[in-house]
Amino acid sequence: MSNTTVSPATLSVGEVAAASGVATSAIRFYERQGLLTSVRTSGNQRRYDEFAPCVVRICRVAQRVGLSVQEIVALFAALPANPTEADWQGLTRALVAEAERRITELHRALDDIASGDPLCKLPTGRPAH
Repeated sequence: MSNTTVSPATLSVGEVAAASGVATSAIRFYERQGLLTSVRTSGNQRRYDEFAPCVVRICRVAQRVGLSVQEIVALFAALPANPTEADWQGLTRALVAEAERRITELHRALDDIASGDPLCKLPTGRPAH
């Protein structure tokens, strides 16, 4: 999702990995999923733009919230080609809302589990409110 036309693609896989705190295999994984783009040098090395570490960090936060890779792809796909600060704030609000929704669902599940009812008799799920 990072835009190589905005800045030169100068970061290697290792540099992006180090800057974002993940393994190089994670960088390649995110690229295969369409979350990162790279250009190849004449020596066939991947090069990423300066925004790639930020994209990876956002992906990691989204994963910590519990989003699947497909959900993260959709989150980034909703951004315009050249996101503004307001667009990034919207993405942040979306992640906060999703985290809060999931926390609410977990609290409901915990309440069910702690109810004292046998686990096999607990409701299979409640409609989201």
